[in-house]
Amino acid sequence: QGYSSAASDVYKRQQLLFNAADTIVVGRFAGNEALAAVGSVGSLNNMIISLFVGLSIGVNVLVARFTGAKDAERVSETVHTAVLLSLVGGAVLAVVGFAAARPLLEIMGSPEDVIDLAELYIRIIFVGMPVQMLYNFCAAVLRAVGDTKRPLYILTFSGLVNVALNLFFVIVLKFGVSGVAIPTIISQYLSALLIIIHLKRMNNACRLSFRSLRIHSAELRDILRIGLPAGIQSSLFSVSNVVIQSTVNSFGSSAMAGVAAGSNYDAYIYTCTNAISQTTMTFASQNMGARKYSNLGRVYRHCLLITLAIGVGMGLLGMAFGDFIVGLFSDDPEVIAIGAERLRLIMPFYFFCSLMDVAAGQLRGMGKSLAPMLISLLGACGSRILWVYLILPLDRTLVNLFWSYPVSWALTFAVQFAAYFIVKHRMKKNGTFDDEVPA
Repeated sequence: QGYSSAASDVYKRQQLLFNAADTIVVGRFAGNEALAAVGSVGSLNNMIISLFVGLSIGVNVLVARFTGAKDAERVSETVHTAVLLSLVGGAVLAVVGFAAARPLLEIMGSPEDVIDLAELYIRIIFVGMPVQMLYNFCAAVLRAVGDTKRPLYILTFSGLVNVALNLFFVIVLKFGVSGVAIPTIISQYLSALLIIIHLKRMNNACRLSFRSLRIHSAELRDILRIGLPAGIQSSLFSVSNVVIQSTVNSFGSSAMAGVAAGSNYDAYIYTCTNAISQTTMTFASQNMGARKYSNLGRVYRHCLLITLAIGVGMGLLGMAFGDFIVGLFSDDPEVIAIGAERLRLIMPFYFFCSLMDVAAGQLRGMGKSLAPMLISLLGACGSRILWVYLILPLDRTLVNLFWSYPVSWALTFAVQFAAYFIVKHRMKKNGTFDDEVPA
C-alpha cells in the first residue's frame, strides 16, 4: 500500500485530467481543427513551464529529506520558500508564455487552419500559470510527507467541475476552444485554493503561514541545485517533443488530431507509472535523510517491478484497443486510423519509458540530479532530434517518425540503469554510507 499510494506527479495528473477533458469535448463537439489545435500545443506548453515544474522536484526531495531527518525548522523554511517561488515563477511564465505564443506556434509550422485556434487556447491557459505552479509546488510538499490522498480528492473534484464547465461552454454557449480553455483555468484556480486551505490547516511543520512567506537562501540554493537540472532536462526534453510535433504538423491537421487523440492514452500510462517514479524519489530521499542506506536497493527494485507490470499491462491494452480509444476523441476515420496506428506501434515498448523515469527518480532521490539530466538529454532528446534530421528523411512517414520514441526510451533506460550502480559504488567508495543507521 505504501508504494502504490506514496507519491504521484501531481502536475502531470492535473494537466492530463484537464487536457483529456478538453480534447474529448472539442473533438466531439467542435471539430477536427479544434481537436488539432488543443492537442498540438501540449509540447509547447510543457517546454515553457518545464523549468519551474522541475524545481518542484527539488522541493519534494528537500522536504522528504528533512522529514526523514526530523528537522522541522528546515521543512517549514522549504515550504514557505517553495510557495513564494512558485507564485513569482508562475507570474513570469504567464507573461512570457502569453507574449511568445504566436511566434512559437509559427516556428512549429502550425497550419493556417489551426494556428489561430491554438494561439487562443494556449494564451488563455497561460493566464492560469501562477496557480498551476502554486498547486504543483504545494502538492510536492504533500507528496514528500506521504499525503497523496488529499491532492487526489482535490483533483477529482476540480476535474469534475472542469468537465461540467467544458460541456456548458462548448455545447450550450458554442465557445469552441475557448470554451475548454476557460473552464480549465477556473478549475486550476479552484484546485490551488483548496490545497492552500489544506496546507494552512495542517498541524505539522508543513503548515503554511502567509506571514512567514519569504525566500530562505539555503533552501532556495538546495532547491535549485536539485531541481534546476531536472527542470533543464524537462525543458530540453520538451524541445525534442516540439521538434516531433513540428514534424507531425507538416503532415496536416488530420495527422495532428490523430496523434493528439492517441497521445492521451500513453499519457495515462505515463502518469500511472510516473507515480512510482515519484515514489522512488521520495523514499530514496527519506532513507538518505534517515541514513538508512540499505533500503535504497530494495526501494529501487520494487519500484522497477511495479512499473514494469503497469507499463506492460496497459501497453498491451492500448495496442489491442487502439481504434476504440482514439474513437473516444473523434469519429473521423482518418484521425482514428492515424491515432490507432501510433498506439499499435509504440505501446509494446512503452514500459521502457516508464522504467527510464524510475531510474532517474532513484538517482535524484539520492541527491544526484545532474547525471539523469545529462543522460536524458543525450539519450532521449538527442536521439529524437537526430532521428528527425537523419533517419526520417530516408522514409518520410508518420510510422518512421513514431519509431523515434521506443528507440530513445530503450537507450536512455539502459544508461540510467547502469548509472545507478555506478553512483552507488562511488558513494560507498567515498564513505557516504559509513554512518548508516540500522533500519
